[in-house]
Amino acid sequence: MELDIRGARILFTIPIDIPILGPVKISETMVVSWIVMLLITGLCIWLTRGLKVENISKKQAVAEMLVETAENFVVGNMGENFRYMIPFIAALFSTSVVSNLISLVGLRSPTADLSVEAAWAVVVFIMITAQKIKTGGFGGYLKGFTTPIAIMTPFNILSELATPVSMACRHFGNILSGVVINGLIYGALAAASSALFGLLPGILGDVLSKIPFLDVGVPAILSIYFDWFSGIMQAFIFCMLTVMYIANAAEEG
Repeated sequence: MELDIRGARILFTIPIDIPILGPVKISETMVVSWIVMLLITGLCIWLTRGLKVENISKKQAVAEMLVETAENFVVGNMGENFRYMIPFIAALFSTSVVSNLISLVGLRSPTADLSVEAAWAVVVFIMITAQKIKTGGFGGYLKGFTTPIAIMTPFNILSELATPVSMACRHFGNILSGVVINGLIYGALAAASSALFGLLPGILGDVLSKIPFLDVGVPAILSIYFDWFSGIMQAFIFCMLTVMYIANAAEEG
């Protein structure tokens, strides 16, 4: 999709599929997702090298703080019985945060692709369903759709299916809106810069009007919200919803 703002062109592209080995295709989202996973894996390896019991390093202190934060978050919201969920929630949060913030280095955020959030939401939905079946049995799970009366069954099924859809669309919509708004801001400032310096006479105006001076500084300030704050907040919200849905599934069962 292309959008012109008084001569400034903004281009939003859909990831291009590159055919590899016949029918197998690798998209831009997949490549950046692999980069995200490599970054997280490398960071984990670096933080956990040379661990000691006494006289720990600052690096080990940071690693222990991250582990304790994840532990307190999961156990505090779900209880001791869900301690096994700590690695999953920590991995989900870190992947979401790095994916959201990787756009700061010029790469397209994987979370700006609905398929990524949809995959995460499907995994969470399977875990929620498994928890309900584990707690109340398969019969109890099916019986839950008829609550409070049997005629509510179709609506209860729709409500159940709405959980992964709402989780995926909420995360995707907020991240994509930030990408689009940043693009519009860059385009608008480039157009304003061109119009402002174009008022200068002669060749000076012709040269300076082609340089987007106003794109320097202002977008960086706005990215504090659209990239940093929003990216971290959306990762936190997705993980919080995951924790609460699974905990509620255990209680309902």
